[in-house]
Amino acid sequence: MDITSERVQKALTLPNKQFKRLFGVKKETFYRMLEILHLAFEELHQRGGKPLTKLPIEDKLLLTLQYWREYRTMEHLAYEYGVVKSAVHSSMTWVDNALIRDGTFRLPGKNALIAGENRPQTIVIDVTESPIERPPKTEKIRFRQEETSYHQDAIACGCPNGPGIQC
Repeated sequence: MDITSERVQKALTLPNKQFKRLFGVKKETFYRMLEILHLAFEELHQRGGKPLTKLPIEDKLLLTLQYWREYRTMEHLAYEYGVVKSAVHSSMTWVDNALIRDGTFRLPGKNALIAGENRPQTIVIDVTESPIERPPKTEKIRFRQEETSYHQDAIACGCPNGPGIQC
């Protein structure tokens, strides 16, 4: 499968550990998702559909992964990929729906998790009580009013600036 996007080619040159840290999936998972999306794209065109955006499929997947991983705004992604916000939204919706329809990356339901072998044995809840650092309600906060003393010379000054102005 040829990857035409320079952005994705650059991302795939990263070491496996850094790729996973940046995009949230391993490279193998990325390639599997890409295969699923190419099949969904071919299926869409067999029925006479048109491309959803000008973005290549690889870019659609990469921007969706960035959205899932970092929860970046669609406006930021639109700016980075050079499209409008609605194109980002439609691309992400298409990627979501295509991956869900395939079923490869679907998580089991709640009942399957409870009945399965991964059923939790022990639940630990931290109920530690910690005091709030504030004064008790019975204690009144008192403010001391400071007396303002005026310098008599400032009031009686006969300077050219006028009376009441300190020289």
